[in-house]
Amino acid sequence: MLSLSDSSEASRPFLAWQRILDWAREHYRYRVFSKDERIPTRAGLLYLVHRGVIRLVGTAQVNVSTRTVESQLSQQATEDAFLGFVAAGQPFEIVAQSPFKLQAYSHLDQTSVIWMYWQDLDNWPHVRREVLDAFRYQHQRKLLWLSTLGQRRTIDRLLGFLTLLIEEFGEPTNEGYCLPFPLTHAQIGSAIGSTRVTVTRLMGKLRQKGLIGIQGEHLICLPVQLKD
Repeated sequence: MLSLSDSSEASRPFLAWQRILDWAREHYRYRVFSKDERIPTRAGLLYLVHRGVIRLVGTAQVNVSTRTVESQLSQQATEDAFLGFVAAGQPFEIVAQSPFKLQAYSHLDQTSVIWMYWQDLDNWPHVRREVLDAFRYQHQRKLLWLSTLGQRRTIDRLLGFLTLLIEEFGEPTNEGYCLPFPLTHAQIGSAIGSTRVTVTRLMGKLRQKGLIGIQGEHLICLPVQLKD
């Protein structure tokens, strides 16, 4: 995990990160976003999350057939899929690949992001190594995600997906380990290839079995024994 947060003053690379923060503000490469605000991004740039959480969404063009009295028309519509989170202290980049489009949104209010070119990191070799290590870790997590999405039963995909998220971002509470930010059933459904209605029904089943819990403002939790 990178040490970009201001709360990381005791960590070894803090001085390097502080220089990056100062550089970003001086060069207008630092911006704060409201909840659900789209992050303006483009391919080839490196983004570092300073505070808050970024939500990655994939958008694809799909053909939709509409039948009228006189003819059948084929129209294009967009379909969004939730692809995961990028938390504070983590990097991300946007890869353009037609017909798919990757977009980033601020998942929490007051989420702040730094952006730069990769060559800008030549000024901070230690941070560059941290960024590359973080991308390698993200790649390993995506392989686990793909394995989970290969499960045939929707309820298995759902539990596996929630387990991976909470393993990565969860925080200890009285209920076990909980996501520190909300996630809607529609977003979960788009991630596991299901619908909001199905996710709501299966979430109820998982709660009845004691496999998940809900705390506070709809925060999803795993019991301690599952986290261990």
